[in-house]
Amino acid sequence: MLYEREISSFRESNPTRRQGVLANLHLDLPLLTGLLLLCLVGLIVLYSAGGEEIELVKRQLLRILLGFILLVAVAQLTPDLLRRWSPWLYLTALGLLIAVLLFGESGKGAQRWLAVAGIRFQPSELAKLAVPMMIAWFLASSRLPPRWDRLLIASILVIIPALLIARQPDLGTALLVISAGIFVLFLAGLSWRFLLALVVAAIPLGWALWEWGMREYQRNRVLTFLNPERDPLGSGYHIIQSKIAIGSGGLYGKGWLNGTQSQLEFLPERTTDFIFAVIAEEFGLNGILLLLALYLFVIFRGLYIAAHAQHLYGRLLAGSLTLVFFVYLFVNTGMVSGILPVVGVPLPLISYGGTSMVTIMIGFGILMSIHTHRKLLPT
Repeated sequence: MLYEREISSFRESNPTRRQGVLANLHLDLPLLTGLLLLCLVGLIVLYSAGGEEIELVKRQLLRILLGFILLVAVAQLTPDLLRRWSPWLYLTALGLLIAVLLFGESGKGAQRWLAVAGIRFQPSELAKLAVPMMIAWFLASSRLPPRWDRLLIASILVIIPALLIARQPDLGTALLVISAGIFVLFLAGLSWRFLLALVVAAIPLGWALWEWGMREYQRNRVLTFLNPERDPLGSGYHIIQSKIAIGSGGLYGKGWLNGTQSQLEFLPERTTDFIFAVIAEEFGLNGILLLLALYLFVIFRGLYIAAHAQHLYGRLLAGSLTLVFFVYLFVNTGMVSGILPVVGVPLPLISYGGTSMVTIMIGFGILMSIHTHRKLLPT
């Protein structure tokens, strides 16, 4: 009987015997399928949103291929190796963020990029991975739930890179970095008293951010969120046109390539931040529900991987990365539909862009590493 349990456990923890090539590459089939379907939807919608420009789709396809290559590469790394690298990756991210403030390249009123050997990239994207890895490493080395002193240190580790990113300014990415750190703390057993203290502390911090930390255009975004009609041809134009596109889609949509708001170029940023409005206009409520169902499948699979991780570091990290993916989705759909301020967060795996796509794929590579490197445990 004991022998049979050991064989059963071995088969469950070593899918290589059942899944062949995918298992040898340390890839999780359900999660991989969900990601591929989302990327396929993204390419189809991008072709329409980009005015049927095939070159735009080709560039996005190359970025998707790069993302999947990095996903496979990261999936080969063991969770133990990722854990050992976490502090060094965090320090590297901090160094790059400081370098951005000192001599980073500027564009559209923000200083967010570094150029190395002709390659331009955003170090803040690295922080999205480095922060949850660092907090998971820090908390996994002690008993849970963490004591107040360790919570304080962990909070500081989250706040430092978030402030550096907010200074660029890039409040959207800063929000995602803070979310990643908070999710690790929450999964580690964060007490409700500490959560209440964070909410109370956020009130004066929010006021201080409004008075001294936000630039004029950022304040306008918040005011526009509260009342888009205050400046319908200026700061409120994006939200108003987005709502028109979403509402005009109805139940079934106007059909692929037939969206008037996007095809006639009334909708700004239709290939990037506001591509969700294009989907709503062309495919309607039914299309949106199918898309959200696909996102939820990926999210639940990620949470399943987190719940079945063998080690504390893996559980904390996998859970945080999955929940941050949910925040991507929630913030983008919220700002496009007018229930959240516009903060420049793309629709994950759908919006046109490179750095965000690569970061998300690496994150899912980490999840697959955590899930497929499970070992046979003694019964």
